[in-house]
Amino acid sequence: MNNKPYDLLKEIQDKYNEFSKGQKLIADFIINHYDKAAFMTASKLGEEVGVSESTAVRFATKLGLDGYPELQRMLQDLIKSKLTSVQRIAVSSSRISPDNVLKSVLQSDMDKIKSTLEQIDLEEFNTVVQCILDARKIYILGVRSSAALASFLGFYFNLIFDNVRLVHTTSVSEMFEQIIRASKGDVVIGISFPRYSKRTIKAMEFAMNKGCTVIAITDSKKSPVALNSHYSLIAKSDMASFVDSLVAPLSVINALIVAIGNKKEKEIYQTFEYLEKIWDEYQVYEKNDNIGISPKDI
Repeated sequence: MNNKPYDLLKEIQDKYNEFSKGQKLIADFIINHYDKAAFMTASKLGEEVGVSESTAVRFATKLGLDGYPELQRMLQDLIKSKLTSVQRIAVSSSRISPDNVLKSVLQSDMDKIKSTLEQIDLEEFNTVVQCILDARKIYILGVRSSAALASFLGFYFNLIFDNVRLVHTTSVSEMFEQIIRASKGDVVIGISFPRYSKRTIKAMEFAMNKGCTVIAITDSKKSPVALNSHYSLIAKSDMASFVDSLVAPLSVINALIVAIGNKKEKEIYQTFEYLEKIWDEYQVYEKNDNIGISPKDI
């Protein structure tokens, strides 16, 4: 399990008396308006409170951070978990161009996939793949917006394995009831992104105590989901208004499915060969060999 997460606001409050007069102005602004400060440059923050850009930079180093960009990143992580949906709408309105929402949102999603690719730990990814392959039973947890990700993962895992349980629940007690028999040798995959689900966190903690191998799919090593896991796959997630961006997480899950599929290629081939016969017999899919083919292509 990872170390206790760094609490930025508490750190600012604890060191408040050590700050200079100008740094105290910055501290006050961040404590009261961290949602606005998260997207301000050092120059803009300094201008807002009436100090120099260099004072804002020194404030970050005074906190023990590598520089202002790290402070800004931590503030952005903070608002993802603390802001209500209404507050998120207000913050995102300043970030998304109302004249071209489509371009703004798609560009943001592309940036998150790129960032995820640059930062994801390949060795840990491969370890997770092997843990899942070796599992006696696989439990998949994901509620609220993460339920869609859990369902996608569960759908394909059920085609690959015969030991998968997708946990559907609307309460903490129901979640515990569905994983009550999980034990050593089992793998529990918990999926959660800001604002993190308490149900998922508590269930993952329960699974850890039962001796299961617990895997988190989340947005940060410091997230409460990652802190209650043995391994974590990190995918960048951000807010677009009140909507959670799950493009990068879905891409990581897709890669996980493909990686495991490659390891079980022979079994999957046989499964899908059989399924194709069933789908054809029971007319599961529309069958028209000429759909999408013009006469000149024939």
